[in-house]
Amino acid sequence: MVGHRRRSSRSFARGPGRLEAVTVEKYQALGNDFLIVVDRAARKPLDVEFVRRVSDRDSGVGADGVIRVTPGRDGADLTMELRNADGGRAEMSGNGIRCMVLAAIRAGMAAGPEVTVTTDAGLKRVWVKDEGVTVDMGRAVLGPERRHSMPGWRQREVAMGNPHLVLLCPDPEEVHVAEMGRKLEQLRPGGMNVEFIAPGPGKDELRFRVWERGAGETQACGTGSCAAAAAAHAWGLVGRNVIVHNPGGDLEVELTDDAALLTGPAEHVATLDIQP
Repeated sequence: MVGHRRRSSRSFARGPGRLEAVTVEKYQALGNDFLIVVDRAARKPLDVEFVRRVSDRDSGVGADGVIRVTPGRDGADLTMELRNADGGRAEMSGNGIRCMVLAAIRAGMAAGPEVTVTTDAGLKRVWVKDEGVTVDMGRAVLGPERRHSMPGWRQREVAMGNPHLVLLCPDPEEVHVAEMGRKLEQLRPGGMNVEFIAPGPGKDELRFRVWERGAGETQACGTGSCAAAAAAHAWGLVGRNVIVHNPGGDLEVELTDDAALLTGPAEHVATLDIQP
Protein backbone atom coordinates (compact mmCIF):
# COMPACT_ATOMS: atom_id res chain seq x y z
CA MET A 1 0.00 0.00 0.00
CA VAL A 2 1.20 3.51 -0.81
CA GLY A 3 0.29 5.66 2.17
CA HIS A 4 0.46 9.21 3.48
CA ARG A 5 0.04 10.30 7.07
CA ARG A 6 -1.28 13.71 8.04
CA ARG A 7 1.31 16.35 7.29
CA SER A 8 3.07 17.64 10.39
CA SER A 9 6.15 19.67 11.11
CA ARG A 10 8.58 20.38 13.90
CA SER A 11 11.91 22.11 14.23
CA PHE A 12 15.09 20.61 15.57
CA ALA A 13 17.99 22.80 16.64
CA ARG A 14 21.33 22.37 18.33
CA GLY A 15 22.38 25.67 19.80
CA PRO A 16 22.09 29.04 18.01
CA GLY A 17 21.31 28.54 14.33
CA ARG A 18 23.66 30.09 11.80
CA LEU A 19 22.38 28.46 8.63
CA GLU A 20 19.04 28.30 6.91
CA ALA A 21 16.85 25.44 8.07
CA VAL A 22 16.71 22.34 5.88
CA THR A 23 13.27 20.90 5.13
CA VAL A 24 13.20 17.11 5.12
CA GLU A 25 10.45 14.59 4.50
CA LYS A 26 10.33 11.62 6.83
CA TYR A 27 9.14 8.38 5.21
CA GLN A 28 9.05 4.80 6.42
CA ALA A 29 8.74 1.42 4.77
CA LEU A 30 7.83 -1.37 7.22
CA GLY A 31 9.57 0.54 10.00
CA ASN A 32 12.74 1.17 7.97
CA ASP A 33 12.73 4.98 8.13
CA PHE A 34 14.49 7.68 6.16
CA LEU A 35 14.84 11.44 6.14
CA ILE A 36 14.63 12.71 2.56
CA VAL A 37 16.06 16.02 1.36
CA VAL A 38 14.31 17.14 -1.83
CA ASP A 39 17.04 19.15 -3.58
CA ARG A 40 15.64 20.49 -6.85
CA ALA A 41 18.66 22.71 -7.52
CA ALA A 42 21.26 20.09 -6.48
CA ARG A 43 22.85 22.56 -4.07
CA LYS A 44 22.48 20.76 -0.73
CA PRO A 45 25.09 17.98 -0.49
CA LEU A 46 24.70 15.78 2.56
CA ASP A 47 27.15 16.62 5.33
CA VAL A 48 28.32 13.59 7.32
CA GLU A 49 27.95 15.28 10.71
CA PHE A 50 24.47 16.52 9.79
CA VAL A 51 23.44 13.00 8.81
CA ARG A 52 24.76 11.51 12.04
CA ARG A 53 23.09 14.16 14.18
CA VAL A 54 19.62 14.03 12.65
CA SER A 55 19.65 10.22 12.45
CA ASP A 56 20.34 9.84 16.17
CA ARG A 57 17.19 8.54 17.88
CA ASP A 58 18.08 10.06 21.26
CA SER A 59 19.34 13.55 20.41
CA GLY A 60 18.11 13.96 16.82
CA VAL A 61 15.05 13.15 14.75
CA GLY A 62 15.86 9.47 14.28
CA ALA A 63 16.24 7.51 11.06
CA ASP A 64 18.02 4.52 9.56
CA GLY A 65 19.40 6.76 6.82
CA VAL A 66 19.24 10.08 4.99
CA ILE A 67 18.56 10.41 1.26
CA ARG A 68 19.06 13.39 -1.04
CA VAL A 69 17.02 13.38 -4.24
CA THR A 70 18.18 15.59 -7.10
CA PRO A 71 17.18 15.88 -10.76
CA GLY A 72 18.18 12.92 -12.90
CA ARG A 73 21.25 12.64 -15.06
CA ASP A 74 22.09 10.59 -18.14
CA GLY A 75 18.42 10.35 -19.08
CA ALA A 76 17.12 9.23 -15.67
CA ASP A 77 14.26 11.00 -13.91
CA LEU A 78 15.97 11.28 -10.52
CA THR A 79 19.33 10.87 -8.79
CA MET A 80 19.65 9.27 -5.35
CA GLU A 81 22.35 9.96 -2.76
CA LEU A 82 22.06 7.66 0.26
CA ARG A 83 23.87 7.79 3.57
CA ASN A 84 23.46 5.40 6.47
CA ALA A 85 22.79 6.67 9.98
CA ASP A 86 26.54 6.70 10.71
CA GLY A 87 27.10 9.11 7.81
CA GLY A 88 28.72 6.54 5.53
CA ARG A 89 27.67 6.53 1.89
CA ALA A 90 25.66 3.48 0.80
CA GLU A 91 25.11 2.15 -2.70
CA MET A 92 21.46 1.20 -2.55
CA SER A 93 18.39 0.68 -0.36
CA GLY A 94 15.30 -1.08 -1.65
CA ASN A 95 13.13 0.48 1.05
CA GLY A 96 14.84 3.85 0.76
CA ILE A 97 14.37 4.16 -2.99
CA ARG A 98 10.65 3.41 -2.66
CA CYS A 99 10.33 6.16 -0.06
CA MET A 100 12.41 8.56 -2.13
CA VAL A 101 10.37 8.10 -5.29
CA LEU A 102 7.14 8.79 -3.41
CA ALA A 103 8.71 11.93 -1.91
CA ALA A 104 9.82 13.08 -5.36
CA ILE A 105 6.37 12.52 -6.85
CA ARG A 106 4.80 14.37 -3.92
CA ALA A 107 7.17 17.29 -4.56
CA GLY A 108 6.45 17.33 -8.29
CA MET A 109 9.95 16.19 -9.32
CA ALA A 110 8.61 13.04 -11.01
CA ALA A 111 5.27 12.00 -12.42
CA GLY A 112 5.12 8.21 -12.23
CA PRO A 113 3.82 5.58 -12.42
CA GLU A 114 7.24 4.55 -13.81
CA VAL A 115 10.31 6.41 -12.57
CA THR A 116 13.99 5.84 -13.37
CA VAL A 117 16.63 6.59 -10.75
CA THR A 118 20.41 6.88 -10.94
CA THR A 119 21.98 5.31 -7.83
CA ASP A 120 25.49 4.35 -6.75
CA ALA A 121 24.45 0.78 -7.67
CA GLY A 122 23.40 1.76 -11.20
CA LEU A 123 20.15 2.73 -12.89
CA LYS A 124 16.98 1.47 -11.17
CA ARG A 125 13.41 1.34 -12.47
CA VAL A 126 10.55 1.92 -10.05
CA TRP A 127 6.80 1.44 -10.55
CA VAL A 128 4.24 3.07 -8.24
CA LYS A 129 1.05 1.03 -7.91
CA ASP A 130 -2.02 1.07 -5.70
CA GLU A 131 -0.82 -2.07 -3.93
CA GLY A 132 2.72 -0.81 -3.31
CA VAL A 133 5.92 0.23 -5.00
CA THR A 134 7.98 -2.18 -7.11
CA VAL A 135 11.70 -1.78 -7.78
CA ASP A 136 13.84 -3.60 -10.31
CA MET A 137 16.79 -4.22 -8.02
CA GLY A 138 19.00 -5.77 -10.67
CA ARG A 139 20.46 -9.26 -10.67
CA ALA A 140 21.46 -10.93 -7.44
CA VAL A 141 25.07 -12.09 -7.78
CA LEU A 142 25.74 -15.18 -5.66
CA GLY A 143 29.15 -15.66 -4.11
CA PRO A 144 30.62 -19.00 -3.04
CA GLU A 145 29.15 -20.75 -0.03
CA ARG A 146 31.27 -20.54 3.11
CA ARG A 147 31.56 -23.15 5.81
CA HIS A 148 30.04 -22.21 9.15
CA SER A 149 31.28 -23.40 12.52
CA MET A 150 27.81 -24.03 13.97
CA PRO A 151 25.89 -27.20 13.00
CA GLY A 152 22.86 -26.57 10.84
CA TRP A 153 24.07 -23.18 9.67
CA ARG A 154 24.99 -22.21 6.10
CA GLN A 155 26.23 -18.92 4.71
CA ARG A 156 27.09 -17.22 1.45
CA GLU A 157 27.69 -13.73 0.16
CA VAL A 158 25.25 -12.08 -2.22
CA ALA A 159 25.80 -8.80 -4.08
CA MET A 160 22.76 -6.61 -4.68
CA GLY A 161 24.71 -3.53 -5.72
CA ASN A 162 25.77 -3.55 -2.08
CA PRO A 163 27.36 -6.44 -0.13
CA HIS A 164 25.40 -8.98 1.90
CA LEU A 165 26.19 -12.06 3.96
CA VAL A 166 23.16 -14.37 4.22
CA LEU A 167 23.14 -16.96 7.00
CA LEU A 168 20.69 -19.86 7.12
CA CYS A 169 20.01 -20.72 10.77
CA PRO A 170 17.50 -22.81 12.73
CA ASP A 171 15.55 -19.82 14.10
CA PRO A 172 16.34 -16.13 13.47
CA GLU A 173 14.40 -15.18 16.60
CA GLU A 174 17.00 -16.96 18.74
CA VAL A 175 19.96 -15.13 17.18
CA HIS A 176 21.74 -12.34 19.07
CA VAL A 177 21.67 -10.12 15.99
CA ALA A 178 23.40 -7.12 17.56
CA GLU A 179 26.34 -9.23 18.73
CA MET A 180 26.75 -11.45 15.66
CA GLY A 181 25.82 -8.81 13.12
CA ARG A 182 28.35 -6.32 14.43
CA LYS A 183 31.15 -8.90 14.19
CA LEU A 184 30.19 -10.33 10.80
CA GLU A 185 29.73 -6.87 9.28
CA GLN A 186 33.50 -6.39 9.56
CA LEU A 187 34.44 -9.49 7.55
CA ARG A 188 34.61 -7.37 4.41
CA PRO A 189 36.57 -4.09 4.17
CA GLY A 190 34.01 -1.31 4.26
CA GLY A 191 31.50 -3.58 5.98
CA MET A 192 28.57 -5.64 4.77
CA ASN A 193 24.92 -6.22 5.59
CA VAL A 194 24.12 -9.44 7.44
CA GLU A 195 20.87 -11.42 7.16
CA PHE A 196 19.69 -14.30 9.34
CA ILE A 197 17.02 -16.44 7.67
CA ALA A 198 15.03 -19.66 7.98
CA PRO A 199 12.33 -21.12 5.72
CA GLY A 200 8.68 -20.70 6.68
CA PRO A 201 6.18 -20.51 8.06
CA GLY A 202 4.57 -21.28 4.67
CA LYS A 203 5.83 -22.46 1.31
CA ASP A 204 8.09 -19.95 -0.46
CA GLU A 205 8.31 -17.83 2.67
CA LEU A 206 11.27 -16.77 4.78
CA ARG A 207 11.67 -15.67 8.38
CA PHE A 208 14.19 -12.87 8.42
CA ARG A 209 16.22 -10.53 10.62
CA VAL A 210 18.88 -8.13 9.45
CA TRP A 211 21.89 -6.19 10.66
CA GLU A 212 22.48 -3.26 8.30
CA ARG A 213 25.92 -1.83 7.75
CA GLY A 214 26.06 1.63 9.30
CA ALA A 215 22.60 1.39 10.87
CA GLY A 216 22.46 -1.72 13.08
CA GLU A 217 19.44 -4.00 13.35
CA THR A 218 16.49 -2.56 11.44
CA GLN A 219 12.83 -3.45 11.07
CA ALA A 220 13.16 -4.17 7.35
CA CYS A 221 15.70 -4.24 4.53
CA GLY A 222 14.86 -4.32 0.83
CA THR A 223 18.24 -5.27 -0.59
CA GLY A 224 18.62 -7.77 2.27
CA SER A 225 15.27 -9.36 1.46
CA CYS A 226 16.35 -9.77 -2.17
CA ALA A 227 19.70 -11.24 -1.11
CA ALA A 228 17.94 -13.62 1.30
CA ALA A 229 15.49 -14.78 -1.38
CA ALA A 230 18.30 -15.35 -3.89
CA ALA A 231 20.41 -17.36 -1.42
CA ALA A 232 17.42 -19.40 -0.24
CA HIS A 233 16.45 -20.14 -3.85
CA ALA A 234 20.01 -21.29 -4.58
CA TRP A 235 19.79 -23.60 -1.56
CA GLY A 236 16.52 -25.05 -2.88
CA LEU A 237 14.44 -23.71 0.00
CA VAL A 238 12.06 -21.46 -1.97
CA GLY A 239 10.86 -20.87 -5.51
CA ARG A 240 11.12 -17.70 -7.55
CA ASN A 241 8.28 -15.80 -5.85
CA VAL A 242 9.13 -15.31 -2.21
CA ILE A 243 7.51 -13.56 0.75
CA VAL A 244 10.14 -12.32 3.19
CA HIS A 245 8.77 -11.77 6.69
CA ASN A 246 10.74 -8.77 7.96
CA PRO A 247 10.17 -7.80 11.61
CA GLY A 248 8.30 -4.71 10.37
CA GLY A 249 6.16 -6.53 7.80
CA ASP A 250 6.28 -8.48 4.56
CA LEU A 251 8.19 -7.77 1.36
CA GLU A 252 7.60 -9.64 -1.89
CA VAL A 253 10.55 -10.69 -4.05
CA GLU A 254 10.25 -12.09 -7.56
CA LEU A 255 13.44 -13.66 -8.90
CA THR A 256 13.94 -13.68 -12.66
CA ASP A 257 17.00 -14.67 -14.68
CA ASP A 258 18.05 -11.02 -14.90
CA ALA A 259 16.66 -9.27 -11.85
CA ALA A 260 15.09 -9.33 -8.42
CA LEU A 261 11.82 -7.40 -8.32
CA LEU A 262 11.01 -6.01 -4.87
CA THR A 263 7.49 -4.91 -3.91
CA GLY A 264 6.37 -3.35 -0.66
CA PRO A 265 4.65 -0.39 0.99
CA ALA A 266 5.99 3.05 1.87
CA GLU A 267 4.38 6.05 3.50
CA HIS A 268 4.94 9.69 4.40
CA VAL A 269 5.30 10.35 8.13
CA ALA A 270 6.05 14.06 8.55
CA THR A 271 7.59 17.20 7.11
CA LEU A 272 10.33 18.62 9.34
CA ASP A 273 12.36 21.83 9.40
CA ILE A 274 15.83 21.03 10.74
CA GLN A 275 18.49 23.55 11.72
CA PRO A 276 21.90 22.39 10.37
